[in-house]
Amino acid sequence: MQLTAVLSQMPFFSGLSEEQLSTLAAIAAKKDVERGQIIFYESAPAEGFYIVLSGRVKIYKTGPDGREAIIHLYGSGETFGEVAVFQNSSFPAHSEAVEKSTLAFFPRKGLLDCIAKDPALALAMLGSMSKKLRMFTKQVEALTLHEAPQRLASYLLYTSEEKDGAVTFKLDVSKGLLAGMLGTARETLSRTLSKMADRGLVSVEGRQITIEDMAALEDLAEGEIVL
Repeated sequence: MQLTAVLSQMPFFSGLSEEQLSTLAAIAAKKDVERGQIIFYESAPAEGFYIVLSGRVKIYKTGPDGREAIIHLYGSGETFGEVAVFQNSSFPAHSEAVEKSTLAFFPRKGLLDCIAKDPALALAMLGSMSKKLRMFTKQVEALTLHEAPQRLASYLLYTSEEKDGAVTFKLDVSKGLLAGMLGTARETLSRTLSKMADRGLVSVEGRQITIEDMAALEDLAEGEIVL
């Protein structure tokens, strides 16, 4: 599929004309990355932003003890790095491919030249960035104010919602990656899942999760019950 057609399907570029999409596609460069390959390091100059065309990419930070905290995992059709580009600053975290991926890279200079000629491009992107900032605000709240069982319950409810309300679904990430996303240790995540299963909230078979008691899981996410 041509890049213009890919861009037309993305919320980040919603409302743009085919001509505008073609202009953006013309400045982009495709980049293939292998699993484990670093895309950018924290504090590196933000010289452009990326779209995941296929595969998945994680954004993460590391602590003084080397422990990794995953800020977000991006999949096909999602953008990352754009906020730092518009701020003309450095990237605030590291980025790494968690599987073989294909990216589209949009250089900052080319993007700003396009916006100078057509300010409507900026309006479309600002709406998407506002939505992303709200999402990160909720994530920070969850990591700082909630315990691991609440965070995991919230994640399972969110995943169910994203999968059209399915009560049985397969986790899209390994338990190690999920633990990093939830700001906990893999062992803690496994113990929490076991406790949820013992209480009849979920059943677990490998990466497959079945929500057995939706109401109780919602109560756990809200902190109304504890494990």
